[in-house]
Amino acid sequence: MFNPLKAASDFTKGIGDLNAMRKQASQIQAALEQEEFEINEGNVRILISGNQNVRVVEIDGVANETIKRAINDAIKKSQQAAAMKLTELSKQMGQ
Repeated sequence: MFNPLKAASDFTKGIGDLNAMRKQASQIQAALEQEEFEINEGNVRILISGNQNVRVVEIDGVANETIKRAINDAIKKSQQAAAMKLTELSKQMGQ
């Protein structure tokens, strides 16, 4: 028999769990933003944050904003494609 009070309680718990997960994801993202990784390869230096945002691209000690923007755009597109694939997969699993 359907119990509306239990259903409401389960729904409220689910929202609370979702909010906690969002808060945790936000905290992780903020922590990753503070991390930095630097690579020096020959005359090229790249500095990237833990959340995959390229901060510096230097060639022969000269910053190159065009390359930095292009790399960030490529990363963003790949992240969007991955998110779409995960969404599709989760929909298929839910059927």
